[in-house]
Amino acid sequence: MTHYGLKQLNSNPSFGLRGIIEICGLHRKHITVNDIVFKIGPRINASGRMMNGKEAVDLMLANDMTSAREKSLNIDQYNLDRRELDKKITEEAIEYIDNNLDVENQTCIVLYNETWHKGIVGIVASRLSEKYYRPAVVLTKSSNMISGSARSVPGFDVYKAIESCRDILENFGGHTYAAGLTLREENLQEFRERFNKLSFDGLEPKMMSPQITVDAEISLSQITPEFTEGLKLFNPFGPENDNPVFLTRNVFDSGSSRLVGKGQRHIKLDVVDESTSVPMPGIAFAQHDFYKRIKEGKPVDICYTIEENTHGSRSYTQLMVKDIRE
Repeated sequence: MTHYGLKQLNSNPSFGLRGIIEICGLHRKHITVNDIVFKIGPRINASGRMMNGKEAVDLMLANDMTSAREKSLNIDQYNLDRRELDKKITEEAIEYIDNNLDVENQTCIVLYNETWHKGIVGIVASRLSEKYYRPAVVLTKSSNMISGSARSVPGFDVYKAIESCRDILENFGGHTYAAGLTLREENLQEFRERFNKLSFDGLEPKMMSPQITVDAEISLSQITPEFTEGLKLFNPFGPENDNPVFLTRNVFDSGSSRLVGKGQRHIKLDVVDESTSVPMPGIAFAQHDFYKRIKEGKPVDICYTIEENTHGSRSYTQLMVKDIRE
């Protein structure tokens, strides 16, 4: 379905999707799964998070470009608002955790703040789960109830844990790694205690450390045009068909790696190894802690996926670095 959906999206998208494609800056570009995940999808999703899903439905049903562009502009604004709220609430949650919780000795995080936006708490739960690598439940006030979302880590079935608390919940739903729930305020403390115990019993220490599965160890000289063309035959990537992860040891800065992005948190890499003197470009998001070591010319190991990046009319191979180690 993804394969044929991408063909349709690139050849003859609906008016509504064409509006979103334009607003994302993807007009006249080849649209990939990554474009859907990081550009198109979040905008459509933002309508439901910030307001309700009706405007997204109206966009999908648009029968002319004028209305499609108008609705796309609205939805793009919702996405900008969503980003700001996401950043604000995540920062508040992290500040609360760092000042009030002993995370190292806890197997889960359960937070409640009645002022947080209901449409954003699921994203915040994901951020907390990624940062602290524990199941996270983020709750807020919704009418006269408490409502929110849970996110998990590999190996812990958060839906099953929430389901076992069903006698004190008004509503719940979801799957292994993500769930939503609603409960009465008087049941919050009992839910927190029970969920804490369930995570304590169900999580092993190794589950609270992030793991990356590497498919193959290669040298940079092996990343040839023929190699990357061969990888494309495995597209589209996604659940049950993950983008292959490669490991290369002892790579060095070629001299032009630099910090980029808001807050200078990302590293734009140009690296070489013993197999080649031709720099290989890469991007390492939120890994600025390694920048000093890399600029000092010290070796690092990197694991990454291989992507095709388009800049203007030029396409080139780029490493999407998932992790760096000394």
